[in-house]
Amino acid sequence: MTAGTPVRPPATEMRRTLGVRDGIAIAASSTAATTSIGIGMGALAVYAGRQTPALLLVAFLPILGIALSYARLNRTEPNCGNGYTWVGRSVGAWPGFLTGWVVLVANVVFMAYTSAITGSVVLQFVNKAGLHHLFGIALDPGSTGVSTVVGLVALVAVTVTAVTGVRSATRLQWVLLAFEYTVLLVFCTWALLSGHESFSWSWLNPFAIGSFQSLAQGLVLAVFVFWGWDAAFTVNEETRNASDASRGGLIALLAMLGLLVFAAISFQRLMGNDELVAQGPQALTYLGAKLAPEPWASLPLAALMCSAFASLQSSVIPTARGALAMGRDQTLGRLWTKVHPRYGSPAVGTLLIMAMSAAVAVLAVGIPKINLMILTAVNSIGLIVALYYGLTALACAVRFRADLREGLSAALRGVIVPGLSALVLFGLGGYLAYQYATMSDHFEATPDNGWFMLLIPALIVGSGLVVAAVAKWRRRSPYFATGRGTDADAIALPMDTAG
Repeated sequence: MTAGTPVRPPATEMRRTLGVRDGIAIAASSTAATTSIGIGMGALAVYAGRQTPALLLVAFLPILGIALSYARLNRTEPNCGNGYTWVGRSVGAWPGFLTGWVVLVANVVFMAYTSAITGSVVLQFVNKAGLHHLFGIALDPGSTGVSTVVGLVALVAVTVTAVTGVRSATRLQWVLLAFEYTVLLVFCTWALLSGHESFSWSWLNPFAIGSFQSLAQGLVLAVFVFWGWDAAFTVNEETRNASDASRGGLIALLAMLGLLVFAAISFQRLMGNDELVAQGPQALTYLGAKLAPEPWASLPLAALMCSAFASLQSSVIPTARGALAMGRDQTLGRLWTKVHPRYGSPAVGTLLIMAMSAAVAVLAVGIPKINLMILTAVNSIGLIVALYYGLTALACAVRFRADLREGLSAALRGVIVPGLSALVLFGLGGYLAYQYATMSDHFEATPDNGWFMLLIPALIVGSGLVVAAVAKWRRRSPYFATGRGTDADAIALPMDTAG
């Protein structure tokens, strides 16, 4: 190296300090068990009725297959781009780019509606303190507009902590997780022991669900409820060992299953199905009010707020790192690859993710009631999650197809389980897309209008194809020539934050 040549640190300077505990914290916070339980049980009961516990168990089977596919691929090729990198290499550059794109956009939409949920929970606390109006504005937790304004403040706060690095973020995550899980377990156990609704083994029978359409819709919602464990696989460049990311994601997923099924049975012990459906996203706070007097009745609401904050933060982290992987390959702009010189995090990308989520949250104000906005986002993201999980499992089956000659055990791990998981999710997504396309005869921006529910996933996929075309023919990204993502340790990343 000649004198005066600038030294450009390699990608590994994204601080390899994370271990299994950090991976668990990121994955568990991203799955947001308390938020999923608090707002999801009522939605699942709409489709599954008293068979919600059975629905969750059935939905877990393909998700476990997807998780094992992630773990297998991650051992072979650890990369913060994960599905984007693996699908591009094994299936093709266009499906690979689409995998990365839909993950990016789905997380942006998720953060937008989660910020509104966070704002709504904060407003519920404000109402409990006796404040219902401020400067002539009604502080209504059910209003999308007011909740969004408050939620955007929370979004900015968690983005600042994400910029300062994953390690500092995971310390906060563990504190939040400890509190919310303790509250959740205490109140669910209380409901289980004191509930007046008799337990029935039919709750664990998926064949008792009313119709195949209800089963399919419920399964896609359940897939969304489990979504987030794969966040652990996006911090490979900051993890000491790739297997730590795999263990963290799998442990968080198994814990999520236990919490969800336990909570579903507990909720049903305390509430009838009509009562549960009527409470919708307020089911957890309603449960707290039924069981305990104030101030103890507010503890589930506090846990829900902690979960929403943690989920926001843990979503910013993997989204920015997925975009970093795409920026390294020039499928997105180089702006996404700028790493903070002190904190070793993709700071510019993190701020861009926050800005886009804020913009989507503002657009969603057009849906006046937060309950309707949540249902719209959950249904739309569920289809997208099924798509990218299915593509990643397909990549595993294609990558390890030689295992078919290595015996039954190897074939099951490398090809059969991933392949079947992909087929299940593709089948569910395709069936629901057809149902959405044929259920309505006019367009209306409501969660019960099929054309509207199909429009959002179609826009996400369509925009991805446009951006992919720009990357291929204008940026001339080498990714579209080889289908291979940049190796995590083989590139020097610019460390300046200008631009």
